[in-house]
Amino acid sequence: MAEKVMNRVREQYKKEVVPALMKKFGYTSVMQCPRLEKIVINTGLGDIKDNAKSIQTTANEIKQIAGQQPVLVKARKSVANFKLREGMNIGIKVTLRDEKMYEFFDKFISIGLPRVRDFKGVSATSFDGRGNYSMGLKEQLIFPEISYDQVEKIRGMDVCIVTTAKTDEEARELLRLLGMPFKK
Repeated sequence: MAEKVMNRVREQYKKEVVPALMKKFGYTSVMQCPRLEKIVINTGLGDIKDNAKSIQTTANEIKQIAGQQPVLVKARKSVANFKLREGMNIGIKVTLRDEKMYEFFDKFISIGLPRVRDFKGVSATSFDGRGNYSMGLKEQLIFPEISYDQVEKIRGMDVCIVTTAKTDEEARELLRLLGMPFKK
């Protein structure tokens, strides 16, 4: 029987992050420690009216980045100013949990973010008040799976990291201990 290899970030969480969080916040049980719950990656398709093929190419890029098949997001209501009808495809998203989430987080922190142009760290204030962190990326080229030659259009994407933390301070400390490079 093949032995299951534990992800580097998950191992770091169990061995280093949990004891540090318990000490800092005075938790009495390991189960009180905040942890990563899911990571949602989504991108909008503003040019869908002009280029219907963009759905497939963008879906393939997101699939390569996340390692999981994305789903199409449809408009909930019509907006005349944007020439948008209810039910039209307007975006693509993928929700990562468990092993794929930890793999993506590791790749995002160690490979993706350092490849961002003029990178000085991520904002420490992008929390929502409930312990979730959101950030936008300007291009998909920071991920090693995406070849510059195959990209037809540079697209941005949003990455939302959902944690079980009750406060922003707990979530900030969790992400900092996991290696998130916050600005000073």
